[in-house]
Amino acid sequence: MLGWVALFVVILVLASAVAVLTVRNMVGAVAAASVVSLGVSVLFVMLHAPDVALTSAAVSSGLSGVVLALGLRKLGLWRLEDDTGTSHALAPTGQREGDDDA
Repeated sequence: MLGWVALFVVILVLASAVAVLTVRNMVGAVAAASVVSLGVSVLFVMLHAPDVALTSAAVSSGLSGVVLALGLRKLGLWRLEDDTGTSHALAPTGQREGDDDA
């Protein structure tokens, strides 16, 4: 049973790693990179290394994902495409796309 779970996690990690390389949307690539890190953390738990898994989950999935997302936003690459194919920036509530505080 544990072998099937490990196989599923490995396939999930590999698929997410391929998605990081092939996704055209930067936000999706950051999310896929976080899934890769979280999958590796699950594998560490299955290998009976909970301390390494906790550190990996906190740093790789959490902190790195936030830093990458903030970097995308700072560079202006934080964009989503709607159904019509047009791209628009993600902005916090109450802030328009053209407004800049800096």
